[in-house]
Amino acid sequence: MSSTNLIARLDASDAGFTAQLDALLAWDSVSDASVADTVTEIIAAVKTRGDAAVIEYTNRFDRRDVASMAQLFVSAERIAAALARISVQQREALETAAARVRAYHEHQLQASWRYTEPDGTVLGQQITAMQRVGLYVPGGKASYPSSVLMNAIPAKVAGVDELTMVVPAPDGELNDMVLAAAAIAGVDRVITIGGAQAVAALAYGTETITQVDKIVGPGNIFVATAKRAVFGQVAIDMIAGPSEILIICDGKTDPDWIAMDLFSQAEHDEQAQSILISPDAEYLDQVAAAMARLLPSMSRADIIRPSLANRGALIKVASMAEAVALSNRIAPEHLELSVADPEALLPDVRHAGAIFMGRHTPEVLGDYCAGPNHVLPTSGTARFSSPLGVYDFQKRSSIIFCSPEGASALAATASTLARSEQLEAHALSAEYRQR
Repeated sequence: MSSTNLIARLDASDAGFTAQLDALLAWDSVSDASVADTVTEIIAAVKTRGDAAVIEYTNRFDRRDVASMAQLFVSAERIAAALARISVQQREALETAAARVRAYHEHQLQASWRYTEPDGTVLGQQITAMQRVGLYVPGGKASYPSSVLMNAIPAKVAGVDELTMVVPAPDGELNDMVLAAAAIAGVDRVITIGGAQAVAALAYGTETITQVDKIVGPGNIFVATAKRAVFGQVAIDMIAGPSEILIICDGKTDPDWIAMDLFSQAEHDEQAQSILISPDAEYLDQVAAAMARLLPSMSRADIIRPSLANRGALIKVASMAEAVALSNRIAPEHLELSVADPEALLPDVRHAGAIFMGRHTPEVLGDYCAGPNHVLPTSGTARFSSPLGVYDFQKRSSIIFCSPEGASALAATASTLARSEQLEAHALSAEYRQR
């Protein structure tokens, strides 16, 4: 495949560019009606039949043959054995990544605060951690120990008491790296269940699974649909779409580097999105040529190729200012500022999940070990959403402690407002405190 048809070439000055960009960005997550019907059925079964339904669906979908929930819980001994089985290099990598993720997220801890008014009234905010959190981890062919670290460590830093990890084990297969990551991150229990039945069990509880306050972690369309369905019963992190990267380059970075950065997202799946923006048309040609040359050697070329063809683009703009404006319009999950002076562009970046500064900061470092969280808003939701962090596992309670003088002073204001709303008991409740 030639460099001309491997990935779309767009020009922001073209009359039809806005429509082309809208088509490129279009993504409708969790929209399959048959999936929704299946998930609704599974959730209802788990709500009414508890463990029995979880066992039934696990045996059916994961090709298991278990008779009791006890067989689905992973023992501490098995987790410890997995940690011992992985190579020294793998363990050191997990521990290094975990330490960096923990150090970064410790900076996010929020503290309770109070202040006292002249009349002695005390106002403030109390910060408390969620008590129980459920972490969904994909199983089977997928192996994402990094996802375990990124979801579990912020919860533990926040002070979550109980962290339950659910991970499907098709045919009884469990990945040692995932279990090792759970051990290193401090996960409290691991249960080998997956799909909508795992989400429902965490959201509503069963005879053996304690209901949680929040469910986090990635999954397939059944998991995403189930998370959306139970939202309100429990909190969820987000409904994530395919992975995305947007690179702004001044034309001075090695084209091979940029090609591989684009590939790093495209290899996730056929719906992942990889976009490069530059004011240098000749440089876009160089990157296209590098992609065409490098792609045949990639082990996941069969995934990268349709990803680039379906949702990738090389976009020519008039200036770096226009590149940043276009990036803000897209609001990407990952934004690489592969330029000589990324600090100069940073103040104008309004919408991005994570920002990678300079030529030597590829997005992949953020995936694994830089420290900031790799759970990021996708599909344009960086306009109003933030990366997963410690604050997602903490709650805020308002503190109001009125002195007699303060209550008397506030009562007049409260009474006036309450009577304007025709709420007499509200007014009288305040007035009783007046001196």
